[in-house]
Amino acid sequence: MGEPGDKPPVPPSRSHRGPDRVRWRDDEVDVEGCRPDDPTGGPGLRRNHSQSSLSIRSVRSNTGPVSPSTALPIQYRTISIDIDDYNRKGEVAKKAQKSATTDLADLEWHTVSVDEAVRRLSTSVDQGLSSEQVERRTVKYGKNTPSSPESHRIQQTVGYFFKGFGSVLLVGSILVFVAWKPLGQPPATANLALAIVLLAVFFIQAAFNMWQDWSSSRVMASIKTMIPNECLVTRDSALVSAMAADLVPGDVIVIKAGNKLPADVRFVQVSSDAKFDRSVLTGESVPLVATVEGTDQNYLETKNIGLQGTHCASGTCTGVVVATGNRTVFGRIATLTNEPKTEMTPLEREVLNFVLVICSIMFSMILLVIILWAAWLRRSYPNWINVPTLIVSLVSVAVAFIPEGLPVALTASLTISANMMRKNKVLCKSLKTVETLGCVSVICSDKTGTLTENKMLVTDCAIGGRQMSADEARDTLVADRTAEGGMASNALDQLRSVSGLCNAGEFDATTKHLPLAHRKIHGDATDQAILRFSESLGPVSQLKNCWATKFDLAFNSKNKFMIRVLGYTSPDGLSLAVPNATAAIFEPGDMLLTIKGAPEILLDRCTNYTDTSGVALSLTAAARQTMDKIKNEWSAQGRRVLLLAHKTISKSSITCSPSSAAFEDCMLEQARGGLTLVGMVAIADPPRQEIPEVIRTLRRAGIRIFMVTGDFALTAQAIARDCGIITHPNSAVDSVAALSREPMAKERKKGHHTPEEEESTGSTSIVLTGSDLMSMNDAQWDWLVAAYTEVVFARTTPEQKLRIVRELQARGHVVGMTGDGVNDAPALRAADIGIGVGSGSDIAVEAADMVLLDSFSSMVEALRFGRMMFDNLKKTIAYLLPAGSFSEFWPVLTNVVFGVPQILSSFLMIIICCFTDCLAATALAYETPEADVLLRPPRKIGVDRLVDWKLIVQSYGVVGVLETVASFAMAYWYLERNGIAFSDIWFSFGNLPDTIDPDYYAQKLNEASSVYFVTLVVMQWFNLLAVRTRRLSIFQHPPLFKETRNYYLFPAILFALGMAFFWLYIPALQTVLGTAPVPVEHWFLPMAFGLGLLVLDEGRKFLVRTRPKGFFARVAW
Repeated sequence: MGEPGDKPPVPPSRSHRGPDRVRWRDDEVDVEGCRPDDPTGGPGLRRNHSQSSLSIRSVRSNTGPVSPSTALPIQYRTISIDIDDYNRKGEVAKKAQKSATTDLADLEWHTVSVDEAVRRLSTSVDQGLSSEQVERRTVKYGKNTPSSPESHRIQQTVGYFFKGFGSVLLVGSILVFVAWKPLGQPPATANLALAIVLLAVFFIQAAFNMWQDWSSSRVMASIKTMIPNECLVTRDSALVSAMAADLVPGDVIVIKAGNKLPADVRFVQVSSDAKFDRSVLTGESVPLVATVEGTDQNYLETKNIGLQGTHCASGTCTGVVVATGNRTVFGRIATLTNEPKTEMTPLEREVLNFVLVICSIMFSMILLVIILWAAWLRRSYPNWINVPTLIVSLVSVAVAFIPEGLPVALTASLTISANMMRKNKVLCKSLKTVETLGCVSVICSDKTGTLTENKMLVTDCAIGGRQMSADEARDTLVADRTAEGGMASNALDQLRSVSGLCNAGEFDATTKHLPLAHRKIHGDATDQAILRFSESLGPVSQLKNCWATKFDLAFNSKNKFMIRVLGYTSPDGLSLAVPNATAAIFEPGDMLLTIKGAPEILLDRCTNYTDTSGVALSLTAAARQTMDKIKNEWSAQGRRVLLLAHKTISKSSITCSPSSAAFEDCMLEQARGGLTLVGMVAIADPPRQEIPEVIRTLRRAGIRIFMVTGDFALTAQAIARDCGIITHPNSAVDSVAALSREPMAKERKKGHHTPEEEESTGSTSIVLTGSDLMSMNDAQWDWLVAAYTEVVFARTTPEQKLRIVRELQARGHVVGMTGDGVNDAPALRAADIGIGVGSGSDIAVEAADMVLLDSFSSMVEALRFGRMMFDNLKKTIAYLLPAGSFSEFWPVLTNVVFGVPQILSSFLMIIICCFTDCLAATALAYETPEADVLLRPPRKIGVDRLVDWKLIVQSYGVVGVLETVASFAMAYWYLERNGIAFSDIWFSFGNLPDTIDPDYYAQKLNEASSVYFVTLVVMQWFNLLAVRTRRLSIFQHPPLFKETRNYYLFPAILFALGMAFFWLYIPALQTVLGTAPVPVEHWFLPMAFGLGLLVLDEGRKFLVRTRPKGFFARVAW
C-alpha cells in the first residue's frame, strides 16, 4: 500500500478531456470589480505590503517569507503549464522547474476515487487517524511547517556595515587617512586619530545595526506565534481542534467558510455551495467550485484538490490531507521562488527625502568651500589652507551635516512601537500599518465581535405569536413531556428540531462532559447560540440520529439564510420535527427542507405557521403583522432576530439527485415559497463594557466611527446607541431622505469641521440600509461625508461594505476597516488599514494589516503609539539638527570666508555627531506619548510632513542660531580673556600680529575649540529636555517618576558628559588630538544659556497651548 508522499506511477491516459480552465464571463466578477485585464483589484486598492525587517506576511500564515501576491501566481501558472506539457509530451520545457513540475505531474490523488485515496492513506473518513498513527507519521513526515528560508548571511552582513551612513563614514575615514599620509607633510597625528575614530564609528554602527536587526527579528518572531493556527480534525472518531503544524498526511479535516487550508487536501465531501478562493496562488479572483470527483488531469487545475494557503469562500468541505510542509504545492513553489524585492514604506521614503535634502545642502556647502579655496584662497593665501587641511574640513562638513543618529532612531522607534503594541495585544504586520495609524480619519467598524462581546445567547423565542423567554421555553417543554406521559404539543420540539438540525455548529467531543454553558462549539457565534438553545430543550444528538443531511447551503451575507435538506433515518424524528398531521403522510424518500435567516427575507416566503399547539395554520395578514411586530420590538432592543421555518418536499417533486449540481437550484426554488414558519428567536450580544469610552476617545482624536453591519436597521441603531456611536434621540436620526441629490458647494466637500460647526448643522446622525446605498448618487455621498459624523450602515453586503470604504477614500479620508468574517475580507483589503479580530475567520485575519487579539479597546493604544512614533522621529530630528549640522558648519565657513581660525576642530565635530548626540537621539525614541496626542486631529498624508518648514525654522532659525551664537561668544570671549583679541584674527588668514606667540596662540586656540565643544554639548542637554514635548510643558510631561518618565535620557546625558571628559581631560589624547581642559566657569555658563533656551521654549509652548489660533500656534512644529 502506498504511503502518502510516495510517487505513484503516472495514471494511464484517459479518453476524455477535463473541462476547460476557469473562464471569465460578465457575471464572473468578484466583489471588488476585478476584470480579467485587472486581476489585482482596480484603482481603489492603495495598500502596499511592506517586506521590511519588521514586516510579517500573515500572523496566521505558515507558508514562509514568499509574498504570494507578487511571486506565486507567476510560478504557479508557469508550473501548471509545464505540467500540461509533461502530460502531453512527457518532458518539461524549463529545466529550472523540472523537479517541482515532474513531482506534481506524477501525483494522482486527484485522479483516483475517494475510496482508493482513503485506502492508500490508511485512514477513515468517519474515524480519522488514531493517535498512534499520528505519532508515527509525525516522525516520518515532520511538522506541517515550511523550511527556514535561506539566510543570505553575506548580503546581510554587508548591509550591517553600509546601511544608513556607513559608506560616508568609511569614505571619510579613507580620505582622512590619505590626508595623514601621503599628503601630510609632515603627517599630522591628529588626522590619524580622526581617521581611526571614523573607522571605529563605522564598526560600532555596524554592530548596532546587527543588534537592532536581531532585536526587531525577535519581536516579530514573537508576534508570529501569538495567534494559533488551529483547524478541525477528526481523530479517534472525535472531532477535535488541532494545531495546523501538527497535521499529517491522512488526517481528515473539516473546512468551513472563512477557513484557510492548512495543507493540500483531497475533498471527500463537499456542500453544493463550497467554493475556494485561489487568488493567493493563481491571481484569479473568481472562487472555484469544490468537487469530489476530478475535473482535470492537471493536479493544479482540478477542483477536487484543495491547496494549502487558499481560503474557503463559502460552504463546507471534508478533506483528507495528502501533503504537508514542503510537499504542498505552496511549499514546492516557495522553495523555487526568491524572496521578492523589498518596498520602502511611506515613512522610510519621507526619511530618505529628508536625508536627500540634507545631503544636497551638504554637497552644496562642500562645493562652495572647494570653489572658494580653488578660486581665491589657494592663490591669495596659499599658506592658509593646504590640501590635507581642506580634505579634513570637507570630511568634517559631510559628517556634520549627516544625522548619523537618525537611522538608529528610526529603527528603534519602529521596534519599540511594534513591541509596545504587542504588549497591548495589537499585532501589526508591516511598518506601513504603524505609520498609517496616525493618519486614520474614519474607522468603519463591524458590530458583531468587534463592538459587541460576540457571546451570543438566545434570550427569547416566539411560536404562533406567543413570546417566551428561553428559560420559559425549556420549562414549558419539560412540563409538556411529563403531562400524562405524552406530549400535549410538539410546537417547541419543532422549534428545537429546526434550531438543532439547520445549524452549522458542532459540539467539540472533548468537552461533552462539561455543563452546556461551558461546552465548546465549532461554528460562528450565531450558530453557537442557537445550538445551545436547541440542546437546552433536548439532546441535539437525538435529532441527528433521526435525520441525515442530503443538501447544505451555508449562510452568506447575500442570501441571509441557511438551508439544510434532510431525509429521515428513524420514524422517531418525524414526531419531533413536523406537525403530527404532516408526520402521518411523510413517506420514505420525502425530504424536509429546514431554513433559518433574516425575517424580512423569509417572512414573505411563508404561507403557514405553527401555532402553540403544534398545528400548521395559514399565515393570515393578522398573524404576519403580529410576527412583524415581535421582530421590530426585539430589534429595537438591540437583539438579532432569526426566523426558523421548514417545508416538506415529496419525493415525486424531486426531479434531480442530491449529488447533482442542479439539486441546489431545485432547493433554492423550493425555498422561494410554501414555507411553514416554525418560530423566531431573539439573540442578545451585548456591547463590550469599554466600547463607549473607546468611542469617546477616538472622537476626541478627530476620528469618526461608522458602524457597518449586516444586521437589521433597528437592531444596529439600538446597539449603536448603546456603544455611543449614535448620541441623538431616535427622532433626530436622519434617513436617506435627508440627503440631497443636488451637488454641494466645493468648500463643504472636505468633510472636516469643528465641534462648533457640528452643533450648528443640527442632526449629525443617520442610519442607512444596503438598499439605500444602491440608490445613492455622488452628491448624496458628498453630503453624507461632509454633514454627518454618526453613521450606521445596516443590512450591508460585502459589495456595499467595499463601496463604503472606496467612497470615503475618494473624498480624502484615510479609512480603517474592522471585521472578522468572510464577508468583511474585500473591504479589509481595500481599506488603508484593515483591522482584523484574533477570534475572526482566517480569511479576515489574512486580509487585515493589523490584528486585535484582545478587544476593540486596543485600538486606542494602537492609535496612541502610531502617533507617538511619528512624533518621536520629529523630536529626534529637531534634536540632531541644531548642533549636529548647523552649529558645526559655521566654524568651517567662517574659517574659509572670513579668515578666522576654525574655532571648532574637525575631530570634535565628529565626536558630537557620532558620540555625544547619537545616544541622546536614540533615547528620544523611548519617549512616551504626550497627553494631548489623542486630542489632535489625524495627520494628513502628503501635507503633514516629517520635516517641514516649521521644523527647519525651529531647529535652524531658533535653536541652531542660539547655540551657534552662544558657542562662538564663549570661544572668542575665552580668547579675548587670554590676550587674543577678535580684531587680531578677523580676516587674518593666519597672519598674526608679532605680539602673539604662535605656540601660545595654538595652545589657546585648542582650549577655545574645547570651549566651543563643551558649550554645544551642555546646551544640547537642555535642548534634549525641550524637544521631548511639542506642546506640553516639562512639568506636564516630566522626565522622572510619573508615567511620562524616560529614564534613558539621563544615561544619555551622562554618556555625553563622559565622552567630553574622555576626549578633553586625558593628557595623552590632548597632545595627539589638540584638545584641552576647559575652565570650570565654561561648564556652568553654558548651563545658564541652556536653561534660558529651555525657558524660552517653555514660553513658546505656553503661547501655543493658551492661544491655539495665534501666531506661535500656527508656526509650531
